[in-house]
Amino acid sequence: MIRDKSATKPAKDAPQKAAAKKAAPAKTAAAKATVAPAGKKGIIAVAPPSFRRERALIKRGVWPVAGCDEAGRGPLAGPVVAAAVILDPDRIPRGIDDSKRLTAEERERLFDKICATAQVSVAVASPSRIDRDNILRASLWALKRAVVALPEAPRHVFVDGRDRLDTECDCEAVIGGDGIVLSIAAASIVAKVTRDRLMCALAQDCPGYGFEQHKGYAVPEHLDALDRLGPTIHHRRFFAPVAAARAKHMPWTVEPVQDLFAVTEVEVQVEASVEIDASAGL
Repeated sequence: MIRDKSATKPAKDAPQKAAAKKAAPAKTAAAKATVAPAGKKGIIAVAPPSFRRERALIKRGVWPVAGCDEAGRGPLAGPVVAAAVILDPDRIPRGIDDSKRLTAEERERLFDKICATAQVSVAVASPSRIDRDNILRASLWALKRAVVALPEAPRHVFVDGRDRLDTECDCEAVIGGDGIVLSIAAASIVAKVTRDRLMCALAQDCPGYGFEQHKGYAVPEHLDALDRLGPTIHHRRFFAPVAAARAKHMPWTVEPVQDLFAVTEVEVQVEASVEIDASAGL
């Protein structure tokens, strides 16, 4: 009987194939863990913010390093609240993340831990300042004030967004920084919790608007209350829904808009005191 040699001799690459086959399930499991954590399909894991940038500066001898962020640019009512935080590298609370990724209970818990272990300051831009300066300038003003108010002057500041602050120290703007830089994420939590508490306090003075629920954002319940009750002194006058409600309930406060393209007739009088000879210059 003639035996098939391939059946008796193992292939040269058999050990490699066997090793690859054993390693493949582990690799696939690791991939699934990053794409769908906790057994949930279709969810992409997002890396939490890190202290990497701050540590790089510390190694270069740059310290203190602060992160700052604001809360409340989008709402129709209430102030903009800015916060600045200098984390203690040896006492960083676990679980710090972008405030938008956390529940209200998680934010409250981390707020207390951050305030207990880090240097923290807060600044507020009122609705009247927002009306006067516009929302961007008011936010940058509050962010700078928060940095200046820190107990210890920082040598470097990370700020969330694309606009740098006019500070005496170096300032680095990081787009999406609350999800990248740990100090900014901590500041986002402090700013968010502080503003939410302020809006709950305003709800006691202005019942019927639901500030304690929506925190001043333009949700249907808030828009309905604006239409029924009109704006309060805590609303931002020039935000479109507030301006419309003001025109309905307080039309005398709305200044008429000048039409730049309107045509007006102007009567011009010309006195013909000197008779000009048309042929004089010929």
